[in-house]
Amino acid sequence: MLYKFNRLNCRCCERPTICYVVPPYILKHLADTATDPQLQAAASQALFERKAVQQTRNFWASQAAQPPAAPAAGAAPSPTKNRQIWDCETTLNLQFKHVRSEGEDPTGDEDVNAAYDLSGETWDFYQKVFGRNSIDGRGMDLISAVNYRNNYNNAFWNGEQMTYGDGDNKLFAKFVHFVDVVGHELTHGVIQFSPANLRYQAQSGALNESIADVFGSLIKQRMNGQTAEQADWLLGKGLLVPKEGAVRTALRSMKDPGTAYDDPTPNGLGKDPQPKDMDGYVELPIDDDNDWGGVHIYSGIPNRAFYLTAVELGGNAWDRAGKIWYGVLTGGRLGRDATFSEMRALTVDYARQHFDENVARVVSAAWDEVKVEAPSA
Repeated sequence: MLYKFNRLNCRCCERPTICYVVPPYILKHLADTATDPQLQAAASQALFERKAVQQTRNFWASQAAQPPAAPAAGAAPSPTKNRQIWDCETTLNLQFKHVRSEGEDPTGDEDVNAAYDLSGETWDFYQKVFGRNSIDGRGMDLISAVNYRNNYNNAFWNGEQMTYGDGDNKLFAKFVHFVDVVGHELTHGVIQFSPANLRYQAQSGALNESIADVFGSLIKQRMNGQTAEQADWLLGKGLLVPKEGAVRTALRSMKDPGTAYDDPTPNGLGKDPQPKDMDGYVELPIDDDNDWGGVHIYSGIPNRAFYLTAVELGGNAWDRAGKIWYGVLTGGRLGRDATFSEMRALTVDYARQHFDENVARVVSAAWDEVKVEAPSA
């Protein structure tokens, strides 16, 4: 099994990782409890693949050159969108068949068109709201691959491109049709190319996942013309295939972590494990079996802090709350191993410096609500 990455362009943390939208604990639950042989085998294979991909990526990263220096002021090219879509045709080859380029007419394949359109929504959001020139800020091509493997229950950012499975239509629908999923995964690229480049483990990894959720949600809200009050604050609403006896609302809820799904049925997904505040925080081992210290589990805590901030400020969430979080991510003060407390301090300070004391108080109160304390002096 071969996984190829461009080692010269790979800018990731010291222990780089592939960023998947479906967390490993869902796959592990299925691998351990599913009685349907197909579901059990698919989950076990997906867990094995995660580790195989990680080992290959670690090797290439160990060989990687340093990322190129940022261009001098005034030297950056003007923003130009360039989307390239590939069809894996259920193979493992991420560039098996090229099917659509920037500016070409829609094809007869709805998955190809969704990858093209929704990656474009993500590009537009970052360019029009923050003036960012693509994922890396330097005009990076937006490369997407659809129809990866057969009935593959995940989507991932590998440091260079997006890849989407078709789902099995028992647990998951097609991932590429959900703009918040697309935006979430591409935001992992924005984080990768940010000064912080948050390490994908423990609290910094949970912040990495949370920031991807935040901007995935904002991209959906902007596309749908929704204010913070009107938004559902759900990541992947409709992605989980409905089933009698199960609650399968979404992958995650930013408004009410821990309530996105509750599926005790045979061959089900289990229970959403996200706590809503620090009372539910327990340090976990930093390995793939434990979600690298709970990066998908504890992301619910800063997610809720953002939700509370955005709703209290009102209006379009990207106008103030989004600009605060983006400013902290890209401002150079957020460390690679940032904690929740450090994120709190920086968002409050950014709100005070770039908005006013009232906005800073709203941000501080949101972190209070999720019981993240300010750093000790």
